[in-house]
Amino acid sequence: MKKIFVLAFMAMVALGANAQKLYYDKPAEFFEEALVIGNGTMGGIVYGNPEVDRISLNDITLWTGEPCNMKIYSPEAYKGIPEIRKALKEGRYKDADSLQCIVQGHFSQNYQPLGQLQIEYLDSDAKIRNYSRTLDIGNAMAETRYMRGDYEYISQYFVTNPDSGMVVHLHTNNPAGINAQVRLTCQLRNDIRVEGNSIVNDGYAGYSSLPSYYEGNEKFAYDPNRGIHFRTIVKVVGADAEADGNELVIKGSQDVVLYVVNATSFNGFDKDPVKEGRDYKTLANNQLKRITSVPLKTLEQRHVADYRAIFDRVKLELGTKEQREAMTHRADGSLKPTNEQLLEYLDEGIYNPDFEALYFQFGRYLLISCSRTPNVPANLQGLWNESILPPWSCNYTTNINLEENYWPAETAAMPEMHNSLFTFMQELLKSGELTAKHYYGVENGWCLAHNTDIWAMTCPVGLHTGDPNWANWNMGGAWVSTHIWEHYSFSLDKDFLREFYPQLKGAAEFCINWLVDTKSMGVKGKNYLITAPSTSPENVYLTPDGYNGRTCYGGSADLAMIRECLTDARNAAIVMGDVEFEKRAAKTLSRLQPYKIGKNGNLQEWFYDWEDEDPQHRHQSHLFGVYPGNNLEDGVNSREALLKAASKTLEIRGDQSTGWSTGWRVNLFARLHDSKNAYHIYRKLLNYISPDKYQGLEYHRGGGTYPNLLDAHSPFQIDGNFGGCAGVIEMLLQSRMEVLDKDTKGMKKGESVYTIELLPALPENWKDGEVKGLRARGGYTVDITWHNGKVTDYNIQPSHPNTKVKVLVNGKEEIK
Repeated sequence: MKKIFVLAFMAMVALGANAQKLYYDKPAEFFEEALVIGNGTMGGIVYGNPEVDRISLNDITLWTGEPCNMKIYSPEAYKGIPEIRKALKEGRYKDADSLQCIVQGHFSQNYQPLGQLQIEYLDSDAKIRNYSRTLDIGNAMAETRYMRGDYEYISQYFVTNPDSGMVVHLHTNNPAGINAQVRLTCQLRNDIRVEGNSIVNDGYAGYSSLPSYYEGNEKFAYDPNRGIHFRTIVKVVGADAEADGNELVIKGSQDVVLYVVNATSFNGFDKDPVKEGRDYKTLANNQLKRITSVPLKTLEQRHVADYRAIFDRVKLELGTKEQREAMTHRADGSLKPTNEQLLEYLDEGIYNPDFEALYFQFGRYLLISCSRTPNVPANLQGLWNESILPPWSCNYTTNINLEENYWPAETAAMPEMHNSLFTFMQELLKSGELTAKHYYGVENGWCLAHNTDIWAMTCPVGLHTGDPNWANWNMGGAWVSTHIWEHYSFSLDKDFLREFYPQLKGAAEFCINWLVDTKSMGVKGKNYLITAPSTSPENVYLTPDGYNGRTCYGGSADLAMIRECLTDARNAAIVMGDVEFEKRAAKTLSRLQPYKIGKNGNLQEWFYDWEDEDPQHRHQSHLFGVYPGNNLEDGVNSREALLKAASKTLEIRGDQSTGWSTGWRVNLFARLHDSKNAYHIYRKLLNYISPDKYQGLEYHRGGGTYPNLLDAHSPFQIDGNFGGCAGVIEMLLQSRMEVLDKDTKGMKKGESVYTIELLPALPENWKDGEVKGLRARGGYTVDITWHNGKVTDYNIQPSHPNTKVKVLVNGKEEIK
């Protein structure tokens, strides 16, 4: 350990202990106020109403649809590519936009809600007082507690990963016990019935669906012999339960436990969920037997131990005890509800260090709670959805949102959560090879367009009517595959890299084969490699003659992602000893079109210095090389010039945007070492947003955070939570890994040089603090203590022997 200055933080309590609980003094009325729990597969949305408590249920494998054949809809779409390129070469951008509709296939399917468990209290005449509703993210436990008349009522909720189910524990000290009606509702095709002390639902989702924004009334197709089927069971233990139709009535017990289990027939992206599906009924029955055979206390202990084994790796404390208590408590000493603390952040003068740390840890809680299912990563809403037609189908949107979900996985010490994405990529490769061939005429490699779903569809969406600025983007494979090298750079796990190298190499192969040279597009000067056609995610350019266009060639976002993908694939090839591909990737990298700096000093988004239709557009995809990428250098422009241009681009974009975009900008400013703006944007992410259906006078809209701390696009998208979580780390710690492509003095080709920078963008408000357990490239675990903005103590622990790292601390370089 390097001792710089010994300082006793006597004012600090146990590290991170405060920033671990969400607290509310009222029941939730809207989804955006409810508390979310989950075990990575099953999720619950807890409202905590003492009259009728509602727990909405989800299973991450419950979607509409069935295996898709990527060749069925547009098997010869690739034949339209030459015509698009010809139109672009001739400057006929409107024609190019129209022709893009040829290269579009079907939409993704919709993620579906499982149902809702309702507990209606029958003795609810007595007045409710001393109400509290909490989510302890340190233990992944939710609780509702209140007095009904003279008696206390407590409801505890958790979803256990080790024992695969949800537990709802109801308790009262009222001698008359709990009297309640328990029901299960479901929006899908269902058969709900009572069997003994259980409510059982056998249901199924539609075998096909369309997104909410697609015109037409028929959004779903149902057939009992098609689609994903499921069984949900709610069992009452600890009380005699009488059937009342399809509901159960509980009478007179002081201690009742509801066990909720579910299983679906989903058996893989390429398996018919009926003909080749899992035996979901037997699976659900067996899950129920297992979970009810374990004592409640043991269930809770196993759940907490499993969760904390991951969550406890990182502790963060900001500010002093006095600063924290001043903002988290009212004048009378009582704790301020979380929604009140959030609402106070509308005042720029308010500083609440405990709340800022809580938001960070809440992001870690969410990822642990929604990403533990092999082959099924966290979706647009993580795991939690109540609508059969959710916004954007609650699918996987790959032009930022899916990837942003996993930004904190490595740095925040949750690499296991990344596995759902990696195994999903193995499925995407198979589908993506067909898309590359049939939509783009590329025989080698795989690609992924704007959307995907549990069936691993990869084709461009739109049904020949989609706007090209989102429907025709095809760089999803290039982007998502960079997560493979990202994981390797933190783990140095060669077995992992060997397993997933085909996915990374295949994405790079597509990029190499998709590129065309500038000469072929009629561009004079040095002959570089570019993409054509190209789009920049969801953005629109203005040509000098006034056309608002989508389709272009040589878009900077494409090239930034390709540069990152090829660099990662080349580095992986060096480690794997794939000399032939290493040379191909390096040769292609050397010919990529360099960045261009526009007349306003910004990093150009388009090949030509065109204006944006919306200068404050939410996407900033051409800044990919700044973050999440690590390869801004283009061999022509200086790094300093490109960083300055990136900063100017962010200045033009402004500070008002959607939740996920705001989370991205925190990381971008941090990478630029702009601590002032990184923190300013972090506060913008904590902008209070009212529930979507709220009709009160104080109504706040836009991007930010809902009362339950979920991200507001708006509406709810979970990616901003993860972007903000990752952004906190980027302000506190950054690291780099350079793989040597040739022997140098004292080092051999394939070895790596690591650099760790402590407090690279520390906000002025975070003058004092301590963090433990952050992860850096090279397999290092990093602890930092600081005072008055300077590092006073740090510890860097390697997970691999014989690795050396340069540490940048307080403006000086040290070798560890």
